[in-house]
Amino acid sequence: MAKASKKNKSPKAIILGIGLDSDGHKRVTTGPNFTLVGGKEETHEAMTEKAIKINEKLAKKGKSLEEVSREEFDDIAHEVGLKRANPDN
Repeated sequence: MAKASKKNKSPKAIILGIGLDSDGHKRVTTGPNFTLVGGKEETHEAMTEKAIKINEKLAKKGKSLEEVSREEFDDIAHEVGLKRANPDN
C-alpha cells in the first residue's frame, strides 16, 4: 500500500455563525471563509452582513482570515458591530 503524502498545509480559519432564534425556516449561508446557520430572517441577514463586512475589511488590509491575530480579528469584528461574549456575566 502506498502511503498518503502529507502536504504541508497552512492552517485554515472559518467564521461560524449560529442564529439561536427560529421561525421554522432552515437558513444556511456559506462564503469563502464563513458558514452561517439558523436564525430568524432578520438575525440571519445581520450575521451575513457582518461576515461580508469582515471579509471586506480583511481584503482592504490585504490579509486572509488565517493571517490575522486574535486581537486583530477582535478589532475588525468590533468595527462591524460584534463584541466578544463575556461568560462571567
